[in-house]
Amino acid sequence: MAKIDFGGILEDVVTREEFTLEKAREVLKNETIAVIGYGVQGPAQALNMKDNGINVIVGQAPEFKADWDKAVADGFVPGKTLFDVDEAAKKATIIQYLVSDAAQRI
Repeated sequence: MAKIDFGGILEDVVTREEFTLEKAREVLKNETIAVIGYGVQGPAQALNMKDNGINVIVGQAPEFKADWDKAVADGFVPGKTLFDVDEAAKKATIIQYLVSDAAQRI
C-alpha cells in the first residue's frame, strides 16, 4: 500500500499492483453497475468499465435527447444496456450517480 500526502493528511492508498484489473473483474463479476447520467462524467466512466469487461448499463432520461443519442452512438443499446433512470437503478446492484447539478430533479 502506498502512502500519499493529500494536503497534509497522510493516506494509505491501494495501488494498481495490489488491486489489478483482473481482481476488479473478479470482484465485480456478479454485479451490474448503472451509470446514471450520460452528460459530462457518464461517458468516460461507463465506457471505461465497458471497455474493461465490467457489466455496465446506462440510465439516462430520454428527454435529454442529445445525451441519450450519445449513449446509443457509443454502443449502448436501448432496452438492453441503455434505460431510463428508474429502470436502470432497479436493474443495478451498484449505482454511480453522475447527473450534473443542473440536471438533478427534486
